[in-house]
Amino acid sequence: MALLEKIEELLNEVNNLKAQNSEEIEQLRLKYLSKKGEINALMADFRNVAAEQKKTIGIKINELKQTALQRINDLKEKLAEAEETAEKPDLTRTAYPVTLGTRHPLTIVKNEIIEIFSRMGFTLADGPEVEDDLHVFTKMNFAADHPARDMQDTFFVEINPDDVAKNIILRSHTSSVQARVMERTQPPIRVICPGRVYRNEAITARAHCFFHQIEGLYIDKDVSFTDLKQVMLTFAKELFGPDTKIRLRPSYFPFTEPSAEMDISCHICGGVGCGFCKHTGWVEILGCGMVDPNVLELCGIDSSVYSGYAFGLGVERITNLKYQVSDLRLFSENDTRFLEEFEAAK
Repeated sequence: MALLEKIEELLNEVNNLKAQNSEEIEQLRLKYLSKKGEINALMADFRNVAAEQKKTIGIKINELKQTALQRINDLKEKLAEAEETAEKPDLTRTAYPVTLGTRHPLTIVKNEIIEIFSRMGFTLADGPEVEDDLHVFTKMNFAADHPARDMQDTFFVEINPDDVAKNIILRSHTSSVQARVMERTQPPIRVICPGRVYRNEAITARAHCFFHQIEGLYIDKDVSFTDLKQVMLTFAKELFGPDTKIRLRPSYFPFTEPSAEMDISCHICGGVGCGFCKHTGWVEILGCGMVDPNVLELCGIDSSVYSGYAFGLGVERITNLKYQVSDLRLFSENDTRFLEEFEAAK
């Protein structure tokens, strides 16, 4: 009976086997199932068992052996499943700590501008960067021989000599979004159109072949230049401070008439005059004007009923004014030393 007790004791041990890794599982296999293991050692005592008990004890030993084998196989399967689901190390990952980034300065300024105009009732509008000549130039009242159509200024993707309006280009301004909005929407319209634009220019500290614009459009009945001036003044004060002043200088754009360039009082010197504002006390920030009636008609809006204003500004230009960045190329070079300077910004 002592042999039966030993078998039961081993069976209880086997049922509670645990292992954390393959080495521990192998040690358990050797302990219980090898030639010098616990179960094989029972066969020496089995020879001395009385004949009438051999059948009962033999069945118990076989049960113990099968249980041990099954338990060890179960441990192997569980370990394999755990290793398969465990996160594998990325051997291509840098050994250096990965630092947290910050918003790009252009994104910071763009979001601030959008938020200001959103509070004044403007909604966001978007359009394709790869556009056709019809929406970029024709519907914006550009003459067929306007210099902006020249390949020196515009990136042409596909040229259609038989129909200029079907030329495929990289948009040179986000006014194309305004054209698409006016095509599918009847006034009142109040939108801002942020986006990337492209121009065939040499890359220098003061110019780039791509940059970012935000253009605005408001069309309704009885819209006047006074409305435009008040919106521009509010925008300038919100962005640069409550003491900011503006002035509007006559200018020319094909899609607005009358047109104006808008300056703000230099926020560096307070309008007294400094090197930043070239000692004038004023800094140009955007162009604006009343939407030309031809543009309204080309886009399917009755110019005898509706009028409107439009404005456009460069995000890089505004960012330069706010943070005094001297080289436009820094915005697209992903130099982390430059980007880390804006960690404290919104």
